[in-house]
Amino acid sequence: MAAMTLSLRKAVIGGAVLTGVVPFVAWAGTSQSPPPEVAATSAVLVDDKGNVLYGKNESTDSFTASTVKIMVAAVVLDKTGLDLNRLVTVQQAYRDYVTEHHASTADLQTGDKLSVRQLLYAALLPSGADAAYALADTFGQGATRAQRVQSFVVDMNAEAHELKLGKTKFDTFDGTGDDSSSAADMTKLARHAMRSDTFRRVTKTKEYETEAPAANGNTRYYTWHNTNLLLDSYKGVIGIKTGTTSKAGECLVFAAERDGKVLTGTVLNSTDRYSDAAKLLDHGFGTDEAQDMKIRELPSGVVRD
Repeated sequence: MAAMTLSLRKAVIGGAVLTGVVPFVAWAGTSQSPPPEVAATSAVLVDDKGNVLYGKNESTDSFTASTVKIMVAAVVLDKTGLDLNRLVTVQQAYRDYVTEHHASTADLQTGDKLSVRQLLYAALLPSGADAAYALADTFGQGATRAQRVQSFVVDMNAEAHELKLGKTKFDTFDGTGDDSSSAADMTKLARHAMRSDTFRRVTKTKEYETEAPAANGNTRYYTWHNTNLLLDSYKGVIGIKTGTTSKAGECLVFAAERDGKVLTGTVLNSTDRYSDAAKLLDHGFGTDEAQDMKIRELPSGVVRD
């Protein structure tokens, strides 16, 4: 029955072109048990080749919150001749943006000089909108900051078009706007981003400690914690990115590897994203670990995204 269902769907994400994806649950996991029930409004899980193992409204338009920072990183990392050690000076405008939009932050300090590599960690682990702003300001084109940021968002949408993410539209660099996509598109984007060694290294990091030259000549020390609590909670998880807003609900783009097999998925507008993701991974790997999973805790004072 599983083979028949998958054949009828002809759904492939991140490999061949995805066509004719219908919003129903596929029986295509390793396990022969029924597909799990998830709280997410839309969800998808794919295997190494992009074949859909599970789908629920996977092509439905949804708000994506901070998961858009996956594309921020992808646009930067896809730049020809990228210098990850290039230093960027933190502007007060980046901090002001966080305050104005009540956005998540890496607490970058004005005048500090951080490398592009450090900014990727700052954008993807604590989901720093200030770090994403810094990347957009640095890699966008234009005479003013507003022009550079707008140019960068245009680049984000251009890359979405190139990747054939037909449901994806970016309004911002951090997901605080009306940025929208689908579970299928976000999973395809994630599979593209994970081809980068740097992206994989960053998103599987639970905690990152670094230092940067401060404006006063001293050294600033930063510690960033990954808001993806599926890391170290479910065996084999290797990424990727959380996102939460009132209109998007809880979002999670995730990937896990066991015995050389990589599964990638997305849950959007969930009320229990980590349980949802674990159930989907159980379905794909043919395991039964979600019900006993212990979610790791962030240190006191660290804000979840």
